Amino acid sequence: MKKVFITGANKSIGFETARQLLQQGLYVYLGSRSLENGQKAVEQLKSEGLTQVEAIQIDVTDDNSVNNARLEIGKTTDVLDILINNSGISGAKFDEKGEYIPQTAEHTSIDVFKEVYNINVYGVIRVTQAFLDLLKQSDEPRIVMVSSSQGSITLHSDPTYKYYNHKGAVYLSSKAALNMYTVNLAYELRDTNFKINAVSPGFTKTDFNNNRGTGTVGDAGRRIVKYALIGNDGVTGKFFCEETNPESGEIPW
Repeated sequence: MKKVFITGANKSIGFETARQLLQQGLYVYLGSRSLENGQKAVEQLKSEGLTQVEAIQIDVTDDNSVNNARLEIGKTTDVLDILINNSGISGAKFDEKGEYIPQTAEHTSIDVFKEVYNINVYGVIRVTQAFLDLLKQSDEPRIVMVSSSQGSITLHSDPTYKYYNHKGAVYLSSKAALNMYTVNLAYELRDTNFKINAVSPGFTKTDFNNNRGTGTVGDAGRRIVKYALIGNDGVTGKFFCEETNPESGEIPW
C-alpha cells in the first residue's frame, strides 16, 4: 500500500485530495497545524468508510514541528511514496464588504511578504528536506508542489491572459519562488525515479479566496491526484494548470 503525506489537509483542497487518494487505496497521513482539526477531518473520512488515515500535527513554519512530524510518521513506516506540499496562504486582506484589498508592490509591508513566504516557500522547503530520506526509500517517489498559475511570470507578462489584471505582489511572487525551487529539486533528482511537479488546482471556491473561486474542490483534488500518481514514464520538473490549458495541462513558468 502506497503512503502519502499531505500538508494542510484538514480542509478544502487538501482534505478532498486526501479523500480521493484514500478512495484509490492509499494510506494517508493527514497533516494539520491543529491536531484537533486534523482528528476531526480523520473522523469525517472514517465515517465515509475511508479508514487508512491518521492525523499528523505539523506547523510548516516551525522547524521543531516539522521534525516531530517526520519522527511521528517514521514510527509507522520506513517508506513514504508521495509528498503533497499543499499548505499555503494568500496573505490577502478584505474590506468590510468582502472586497479584495490589492497586494501592491509599491506599498505592501515587508512583514506581509515574510508571513506568506514563510509558509508558501520556506515551509515547503522545510517539509521537503525533512521527508526526502523516507521518499528515497520508495520505488516511485512523487512530490507535488501545490502552486498557482498566478505564479507564472510568462502569463502575468501577457496582457491577453485572463487574470492579467489580477496582480498581487506577495502571493504571486511566493508561488514563482516555489516554482523555481521545484525546477531545481527536479533537476537535482533527475537521474532517479522521482517525479516532482508544480500543479495549480485552479481558481477553486474555498475560504482561501473568500469563496470567490469558480472551480470545485473535486476538480482541484483530481488535478493534484493525477500528478501524485504519475507513472515512471511521466514528466518531472514541469508546471501544470488544466484550468489554463485543458489540453495538455502544461503552462509556462
